[in-house]
Amino acid sequence: MATTTDRLPVYKLYATASFTLKGEEFELEIYQNEKLTLSPDYEDHLFLPFTDKTNGETSYGGGRYIDLNIPEGDQIIIDFNQAYNPYCAYNHKYSCPIPPEVNHLDTEVMAGVMAYKKH
Repeated sequence: MATTTDRLPVYKLYATASFTLKGEEFELEIYQNEKLTLSPDYEDHLFLPFTDKTNGETSYGGGRYIDLNIPEGDQIIIDFNQAYNPYCAYNHKYSCPIPPEVNHLDTEVMAGVMAYKKH
């Protein structure tokens, strides 16, 4: 997966989530970091990077992330209230995954952490 630096972490596509939001149908790809699967603490960790129409306006321009766990069945809960900014939103020296184009939501997600504003 591309990042904001030359670092290229390896993520594999775990699943594609189909859901309805504001009466519209959407799909988002959910990933698993191959390196993290080797750690017992993170072997069930999933990663959902996404962008939406708020990016660069009321939320961080580079997108946001949601951490998930592998569900027991074939359904997963995506709670957009849990969306957070990558470390890059706070310091450009971090290397952050860039949400792939397929994970752009053509709607506003007015939940989770919004834009970071320096005072």
